[in-house]
Amino acid sequence: MISVSEATDRIRNLLVQTDSEEIPINRANNRILAEDFHSERNQPPFDISAMDGYAIQSKDAIPNKVLKVIGAIPAGANIPPVAVGHGEAYQIFTGAPVPHGADRVIIQEDVEVSGPTIRINDSFESNPFIRPLGGDFQKGFSIKAPQPLKPGLISLLAAMNAGMLKVRKKPVVSIIPTGDELMMPGTVVPDNKIVASNIFGLQGILENSGAEARILPIAKDNFQTISTSLNLALDSDLVITVGGASVGEHDLVKEAASGLGFELSFYKIAMRPGKPLFAGKKGSTVLIGLPGNPVSALVCGYIFLIPAIKHMMGLTDFVNPRKKARLTTPLGKNGDREHYMRSIVEFTNGEATISVHERQDSSLLKTFFNSNALLVRPRSDHPRQAGELVEYMELH
Repeated sequence: MISVSEATDRIRNLLVQTDSEEIPINRANNRILAEDFHSERNQPPFDISAMDGYAIQSKDAIPNKVLKVIGAIPAGANIPPVAVGHGEAYQIFTGAPVPHGADRVIIQEDVEVSGPTIRINDSFESNPFIRPLGGDFQKGFSIKAPQPLKPGLISLLAAMNAGMLKVRKKPVVSIIPTGDELMMPGTVVPDNKIVASNIFGLQGILENSGAEARILPIAKDNFQTISTSLNLALDSDLVITVGGASVGEHDLVKEAASGLGFELSFYKIAMRPGKPLFAGKKGSTVLIGLPGNPVSALVCGYIFLIPAIKHMMGLTDFVNPRKKARLTTPLGKNGDREHYMRSIVEFTNGEATISVHERQDSSLLKTFFNSNALLVRPRSDHPRQAGELVEYMELH
């Protein structure tokens, strides 16, 4: 058995990064930027008013000063050809260009209007209320790739006048459920069968990570059916089999994969749940075989599939973040496998505490649903007392 860390590295070494494609910015959410983008404009492109009010010269900002209004500047207008002089003002609106000669804006609440003149109140805001040219970003400012395109970044790129963006193509992932005992949800399920469940959770994990995931029909436990399913999935960037990965008489996935030319990189990991995991490759298609137990497959999805998808989209430094919390109950000595324990993290006065579910059987999906974290116990970890700090991974 190899460690979780080594398995992660070996999977990463098998993976091929996806090509890039150009898409309109309105389809960019949650994609990965593939190419640096450089602004060719300043933002704002000129000094603009931050408020509705009157553009004046600072030397005229005197209590009870009366100024002549010589025009109005709405948002979207050009800078007026006539500059503001001493004793003059332009009415100005938020986002409008500041006229030449003006270096501050008196907000409309700080003046009294009388026909073509205004009088500045006894007291007024000291803020000049002008947003300077290039105050947000300047021509030549760059957004570096790769990085995820989240709403804030997309808005910034739009302000930089990016109509089209180069992004990484979504990795195409095929999920193959295996087992004579499985039936799809929504069908009439006899007592001797079980409903395929973890494949849909895995699909969600993959799609949330940025992949395009498709579920293939259930492959029965025979060599020919599994081989046919694997062969159908060879056009994928990544193939995920679920079940058929251990050493039972009907666990035929590795054998079928080898028959199709997949070269095995490793088999079995010192972890629980999820020990009987394997990975291999044929050409540019990577195969990861997950155990069939519902929770085992989902835990492996969080630990291995999320980093794999991120890596394929250019985020090569991505690691699953870990945080720390204090145990609410003691734990005995851990065994010789890294243990990912379903848990609940809660916060009190800003401090995190973690409570481990008593039942950790790898078939218990309800326990997984009622968890928001996986407590990570290193191999041969010593007994832990309540109040000790331990590491955990968030479940999203």
